[in-house]
Amino acid sequence: MTGADAIRPPHRAGVAALLGRPNAGKSTLLNRLVGEKLAIVTPKPQTTRSRTLGIASREGAQVLWLDTPGLHAGSRALDSAMAEQVSGAARGCDVAVWLADPRESFGLDQRALLGSLEAAGKPCLLVASKSDLPAAAQLPWPPPGVASRARALRVSAATGQGVEALTAAVIERLPESPPLYDPLQLSDRPLRFLAAERVREAAFHELAQELPYRLAVAISEFDESREDLVRIRAELIVERDSQKRIVIGRGGELVKRIGIAARRELEQLLGTRVHLELWVRVEPHWSRNPARVKALGYV
Repeated sequence: MTGADAIRPPHRAGVAALLGRPNAGKSTLLNRLVGEKLAIVTPKPQTTRSRTLGIASREGAQVLWLDTPGLHAGSRALDSAMAEQVSGAARGCDVAVWLADPRESFGLDQRALLGSLEAAGKPCLLVASKSDLPAAAQLPWPPPGVASRARALRVSAATGQGVEALTAAVIERLPESPPLYDPLQLSDRPLRFLAAERVREAAFHELAQELPYRLAVAISEFDESREDLVRIRAELIVERDSQKRIVIGRGGELVKRIGIAARRELEQLLGTRVHLELWVRVEPHWSRNPARVKALGYV
């Protein structure tokens, strides 16, 4: 062993779970931390339905950033699967990163989960998001009345402010370990799942009110046989005929807009031209069927 090897700090690696309520900014932050768009982002709450792992490798450390659905209650199989994603990530992570918008109240649900993590001895960071917004940056942090041993930080996923400090704080708390993934790998999710999410993101942007939450996307064809073109067939799954008519739109106008936006995102993801076909299919009560929820990748 050389002198340089003797003084080199040990390599650290592990899972840092991004936890919090819907619209706290977890998915936007994940994309910033990894440097690539892995998680879809829309203004609508509860866009994230399943965990997304982003792998950030640097000299001496590998952080597995785990994006999770927003903390919420519900009775459908989809809601239960999302809740289990959150609790499973909280139990299994090496560091819990609790992300919250300081403009919103820090409710009993957040206090309870944060308290249970600390009681279990889980390393925790209490992070205020959206610090680029004056209304958020000027509020006290941690929130008044929140007793926590967690280190308090502020970040902005939009500007990158505080991201390096957050990364350093997480690495300090990770266990000593060799890299857990190939340093060139960015996620453990297959391309088909990431492609389905890009289509769902486009649909969320185009669809109003509650319909997006009754919609799922399944990739039925993913043909990479040509070097210069990927052919993708995707099914937009809804629960009622009336929803199908809305998604298609008058003369097919709405589904065409979804397709144009989705194809643009898919070409960025895949780095090549994409031929995309969209079909709308009715599958009653898919969101209440645990087996279907699992098959769609939301578990």
